[in-house]
Amino acid sequence: MRILAILFLITVAAMATSWRKDMQPKSQPPVTVDQVIIERYTGRWYEISKIPNRFQRVCAGNTTAQYAIREDGGIDVINRCKKSDGSIEEAKGIARVVDAATNAKLKVSFVRFLWRWWFWGDYWILGLGKDYEYAIVGTPNRKYGWILSRNPEMDPDKYSHITEELKNLGYDPEDFEHTRH
Repeated sequence: MRILAILFLITVAAMATSWRKDMQPKSQPPVTVDQVIIERYTGRWYEISKIPNRFQRVCAGNTTAQYAIREDGGIDVINRCKKSDGSIEEAKGIARVVDAATNAKLKVSFVRFLWRWWFWGDYWILGLGKDYEYAIVGTPNRKYGWILSRNPEMDPDKYSHITEELKNLGYDPEDFEHTRH
C-alpha cells in the first residue's frame, strides 16, 4: 500500500511539474541582430511572408512598409497593402528605438489620440542581410513575424537561408505565409 501511495504522489508531482512547464514560456526571447544602422534600415520594404495576424486580415497582397527618420529622432511608419477589392489600405504610425546599444529593438504605435501615441508594440530586428537587402522582424513571444525584402520578389535560395535563420530563432517557418506581389 505504501508503494502505491508513493507511486501516486510521484505521478501527481510529475503531472504538476509538466503543467507548470506548459504555463511558462517555452524558450527565451529570440536574439536580435548585433547592430542596426537606422539610416540604412529606413526606406521601402516589401513583405515577403508573415505569420498571419488580425491587423492584416484585410490585406490580399502587395504589402509594403516605408520608414523615414523624423526630426525628433523617431521613425515615421507607413504600412500599405492591396485589399481584395483592389483598394489600398494604409496605416500610419511611429516607431522609436528602445535599445540604443543595438538599435535592434523598437516599439511601434499606430494609434494616435489627443496628440499622443498609444498602445506600443514590439518590433525586433532578428535578422538582417549584410547589405540590408532583407530583414527578419518579430516579437519577443514569437506571436508575430515578418520577412521583409528591398524587392517584391526574393531568390528561393535566399528564402531557404532565411527559413534556417527562423528555425535558429525559435520560429516555425511553416507558420509563415507568402505575400503576393
